[in-house]
Amino acid sequence: MQQRVLYQADNNLVQSLTTLRNRLHHVCRQHANQFVRIETLDGQVYTGRIVGCDRGLFYLAVSKPGVNRAFFGNPFNSSDEAILTLVLYELLVITLLYT
Repeated sequence: MQQRVLYQADNNLVQSLTTLRNRLHHVCRQHANQFVRIETLDGQVYTGRIVGCDRGLFYLAVSKPGVNRAFFGNPFNSSDEAILTLVLYELLVITLLYT
């Protein structure tokens, strides 16, 4: 039985995605534990704290529903946060919220 390739990225796309991944990994390292707002290709907007990146994935700590950070909890305590996993190539904008 012969296998048939259904999709193969061209070399320019592979190079662009590799460059993008490396840039975003640098952003993750440089701004770890800082609060950001992220917009995705699909128009979704998320606000949270950068936890890290790993092999094309971006990890964002977001407040759990019903938890008011202004009055309860330490911002670096994960008990009031959930980790959201986003795909790096779907991110359009990452905005630093607090400097």
